[in-house]
Amino acid sequence: MLGYVRERVFAHYFGNDSIPADAFRAALRIPNTIRNLLGEGTLSASFIPVYAALNERADKTAARSLAGAVLGLLLLASGVLALLGVALAPAITTVIAKGFDEPRRQLTITLVRILFPMTGLMVVSAWCLGILNTHRRFFLPYAAPALWNIAGIVAMLAAGTWFANRSLPIDVQLHRLSLALAWGTVAGSLLQIAVQLPACWRLLGGIPLRFSTSPEGVRGVLVAWLPLLVGAGVAQLSGLIDTLLGSFSGPGGVSALGYAQLIQVLPISLFGVSVTAVSLPELSREASAGGGSPAPNEQLRARIALGFRRIVFFVVPSSIAFIALSREIVAALYQTGRFTVDATALVASVLAAYGVGLVGQATVKLFASGFYAMRDTRTPVRIAAFSLLVSTGLAWLLMRWLGTPGIALGSSIGAFLNTALHLRDLSGRLGSVLRGADWRAFVITLVASVLAGAAAVGVARLTGAVAPVPRGVVVLGIFGIVYAALTLALQHPDAVRTWQSLTAFRAR
Repeated sequence: MLGYVRERVFAHYFGNDSIPADAFRAALRIPNTIRNLLGEGTLSASFIPVYAALNERADKTAARSLAGAVLGLLLLASGVLALLGVALAPAITTVIAKGFDEPRRQLTITLVRILFPMTGLMVVSAWCLGILNTHRRFFLPYAAPALWNIAGIVAMLAAGTWFANRSLPIDVQLHRLSLALAWGTVAGSLLQIAVQLPACWRLLGGIPLRFSTSPEGVRGVLVAWLPLLVGAGVAQLSGLIDTLLGSFSGPGGVSALGYAQLIQVLPISLFGVSVTAVSLPELSREASAGGGSPAPNEQLRARIALGFRRIVFFVVPSSIAFIALSREIVAALYQTGRFTVDATALVASVLAAYGVGLVGQATVKLFASGFYAMRDTRTPVRIAAFSLLVSTGLAWLLMRWLGTPGIALGSSIGAFLNTALHLRDLSGRLGSVLRGADWRAFVITLVASVLAGAAAVGVARLTGAVAPVPRGVVVLGIFGIVYAALTLALQHPDAVRTWQSLTAFRAR
């Protein structure tokens, strides 16, 4: 939610087609790629299973040594890459944003140099997440990024207020404001790890930092991490390709993708990532508990199926809402200040295209976690690489026909293919992952979502003259009420469980 507030403030000051809006989006994408390669995107899947197994022992020495060595190696690798990024910022910017004009290119280079040191800090935060999640501490590592967003919000508000009181041309104000935001973002990274390290210190009884591969389990983490690095590289390459294609789609193309991606990421983070994060340590314990016997395989299958059902209960309606109500959502969230009605139309079309692949984006990590729990990190890489080729080709073709929304639509189709192939191969290992009851629950969510979307579209047409924020609240409120009522009436397990939890809380 704070990430949204940050983007709302960003939209107010920068709009969609200003030079700093495009430049900051591109500059942030580049160091984020390294963060995701070395951090949460790969570390959780390679580190948690090995660390969890060592931590199950009565003697915690090996687990503690592993944690210290992995942190040392991560700091070393991310530090070297950050220095290279600062030095090679012009070349990197030319490759990733080749379609930018010269003013956008020069500002992007400056911002890349400011933001690249953030990568090492965020990798440490990902290491903290691995430690805390393994010890079943889930709140702190996922709440800490709030400080990253708060720092960015404060930087924009403070700098924006300061520059507004000075007689400066608007382009100069926006240029300086983008620099202030970049420095605020780096400061937020420091705050994010500052609140997590003390908890990790207590859990480990100190952090024995080492730059060595000799402690037990380190080589196992590295062996598992290398194919994950390739797989994450495939995923990150997809995002970089979107940015590259967006730079050729005209002013505002990169920014429109960024605004839409933030909304897209919200249900993925709230439901897809959260369910997967809780599931991975448990999947790893179950996979290592029975030595591959049929019973553990059935436990794995059941847990993955349960996670899928819980994710799609929230993500399917989000997908339908993005497709049917994209204009109302974007107007309510962003239409302010320099973010105009035209910007709303462009970002809404991109969001609708991303909505097509939302279920795939939200569930693929859960299915991949099933392979990671069984210490198979290669299969997800092969699937992701093939899906990337398909999505890139489609994005390029559809961009020529649809413009910026075509990039998002190609990405969505690739996401569906990625998830379908993961599910097929996982079912080959464990037996049919999704069975009758799981598919019935999915059909209920889909039917209820479509009917709720139809009701909300009708309300949207009746409230066309209402201001964006109250209109968005009413339209989405109707959508949510109809969806909740229908899933409850059709006895969806998660709807019933949610209703029982709410009534029990009210009774207390």
